[in-house]
Amino acid sequence: MVGRRGAASEARLGPQGRSHPAGQAPAASSFWCLAQTRGLRDLSGDGGVLKEELRPGSGQAVPPAASVAVKYSGYLEHWDEPFCTNYYSKFPGLMKLGKDITLGGLEIGLLTMKKGEVARFVFTPDYAYGRQGCPPLIPPNATVMFEVEVLDFLDSDESDTFFQLTAEQQDTFPLQKVLKVADTEREFGNYLYRKRHFEGAKDRYKRAVSILGRSPSSEAEQCQINASKLLVLLNLSLTYLKLERPAQALAYGEKALEIDQRNAKALFRCGQACLCMTEYEKARDFLVRAQHIQPFNHDINNELKKLASCYKDYMEKEKEMCCRMFAPLNSSSG
Repeated sequence: MVGRRGAASEARLGPQGRSHPAGQAPAASSFWCLAQTRGLRDLSGDGGVLKEELRPGSGQAVPPAASVAVKYSGYLEHWDEPFCTNYYSKFPGLMKLGKDITLGGLEIGLLTMKKGEVARFVFTPDYAYGRQGCPPLIPPNATVMFEVEVLDFLDSDESDTFFQLTAEQQDTFPLQKVLKVADTEREFGNYLYRKRHFEGAKDRYKRAVSILGRSPSSEAEQCQINASKLLVLLNLSLTYLKLERPAQALAYGEKALEIDQRNAKALFRCGQACLCMTEYEKARDFLVRAQHIQPFNHDINNELKKLASCYKDYMEKEKEMCCRMFAPLNSSSG
């Protein structure tokens, strides 16, 4: 949590996201000297939140109530080391504005940032840790500087609102909004999957599936629901393979095939799951069907080669076992 409580120093983050040489301060001796010489932008209108853009980002700015992945370092005046940082965290988790990020100045600053942007902020006590500070680390009336990089963000406002509704209220939600919520949950799952947080990804995907079971009012609506559900089912199948739970991977792959029986990805996932379970005949059936649809798919062809190798090893072991079983009978019959 980035807020008024608890701060741990993990690393150093300097200008434009670089580590400072040991013993070298990140800024001038006074943050206000920095503000005057660099001409920092006043975001709050009262000088309480000042910003300097170090590297521009792209796309839209972070929306209110978004969940953001950021790298940050916070500095006190005249300190060489940050009092809080996650700069060396390989995969920073998503933090929700207003919940996980409660530092007023940082919230204001993040709402002006775009994906990929790096910025420096100066916060007066009213926008940071207040008159009392946060003893023993943050002294009273401390002005602080933060350097922040926005790695990614997801707008979860509509999704959060939806899941706060009762089941009856959710059923009355317009389909387009339901599809948007499902898509947001899938994006959350994709983010977690890329960070190899497979359990979290699985839970997000299952949330998406849970709201796509509504009854459509037309064939066109059913097509839209199926298109959204198919993507999530494929992701669930892959995620369960990563979790080494092939039975569940097969189950979700087969659900995807109920929507599109010629979906090569679904056939491939089912083939992979069956191979993991040493169900070689079923694996071959799924993979050959996938190959017929995409004959030049490198992954499918490699999986068939892997299957052939595994099946050969299996047959050799079976043959060896049979020889051992009948060896005593052959020796005694003489």
